[in-house]
Amino acid sequence: MKFGLTGDTHNNLKNIAVICELFNKFKLDFVIHTGDITLPKSLILFEKLMMPLNVVFGNNDQGDKEELIRVCKQKKFSYQDELQIDLQNDKKIIALHDPKDIKEEFYKDGNIIVHGHTHRFRDEKINGSHIFNPGECAGFIKGQNKIGIIETLSPQMKVISF
Repeated sequence: MKFGLTGDTHNNLKNIAVICELFNKFKLDFVIHTGDITLPKSLILFEKLMMPLNVVFGNNDQGDKEELIRVCKQKKFSYQDELQIDLQNDKKIIALHDPKDIKEEFYKDGNIIVHGHTHRFRDEKINGSHIFNPGECAGFIKGQNKIGIIETLSPQMKVISF
């Protein structure tokens, strides 16, 4: 299985268009957005993806959460505060917004934990779990926008800068 990872897009409509373009060049099973989409108009732009979108809500999504949920339902995007996807051999993909919300029980050999919130690159292994955040995606740091592509079988984390 291979999936795309983005987060903390913070209403950067130009970046969201580029993100969708980049993801559509890969044969991905789905995309995870780790939160801080912020406004419904930004979420609507993800309809350009040619694969399913899973949305995890972040701290900056709370003010418009009801409207974001309405858009998710309308566009058939999956949404939740914390996402868990079962993989083979009792392994999981766990997606959340804030890394402070990573629970001790998530650290299990072979699990893939993805998060946003920090706007910083992270690729490390703790107790057999891979923890990954491709980094900045909101355009706050010029020239440092990044998305991730994750191959779950190995697992391998790849960063694409734009």
